[in-house]
Amino acid sequence: MRAHCLIVDDEAPAREELRYLLGTFEHVQVVGEATNAEEALVLLRSLHYDLVLLDIKMPGGTGLEVAEAVRHSPNAPKVIFTTAYPDYAVDAFDVDAVDYLVKPFDAERLGRALDRALSGGTADEIEQPPAPRGPALDPLGRIPVQQGDRTVLVDASAILYASAARGYSYLQLAGERVLVSLSLNELERRLTGHFFRTHRSYLVNLNHVRELRPDFNGALVLVMDDRRRSRVEVSRRHARELRRLLGL
Repeated sequence: MRAHCLIVDDEAPAREELRYLLGTFEHVQVVGEATNAEEALVLLRSLHYDLVLLDIKMPGGTGLEVAEAVRHSPNAPKVIFTTAYPDYAVDAFDVDAVDYLVKPFDAERLGRALDRALSGGTADEIEQPPAPRGPALDPLGRIPVQQGDRTVLVDASAILYASAARGYSYLQLAGERVLVSLSLNELERRLTGHFFRTHRSYLVNLNHVRELRPDFNGALVLVMDDRRRSRVEVSRRHARELRRLLGL
């Protein structure tokens, strides 16, 4: 059965390009288009769509607002953002986006996003097994973070912890959280030494751990040394290994 898809973009050439690219995938059928946020919400509340390709900046509201409005509805569609603006990726994953494509992108990149959206797997299932990708390891242990047209190299020592985000990862720094296009497994291979995998969804810099607190069933909670005293879960299995590592 073909997945029903809605294209939402205020620019006609962009909609045409998306329709063309989607035409190369037999398992996806475009059954609607919207040119602004209001039209998108009317269609999404009137018909069932399996998938929405959604722009960020549009007349009458943003794609982020559209995604937030439908994310908790019954049978909510999977959302893939397709935009010329790279700076909203963190916000996009906060509203449960499956993927975030920055224009221009090709059919291969779109295909990976469709596979992720329609696989029915969880974020952790999608992440396993990790596919080799991205630039070679930085010999200084830095992680590349894309910010607009710049690539900022984040020193490993500045990372408090990393968390999984559907095949991507968030890096929690002292004053901000940034998104990187690396899975948690890939980060684990890059960040060695003082980094410890506390959970399938977390990788922690032990140099920034302030306290260890017991949780239920033998698990732990780590309290970090940032101002907010961020907390990170440690699963029961990993708690035993961490206690052994710290000599507790």
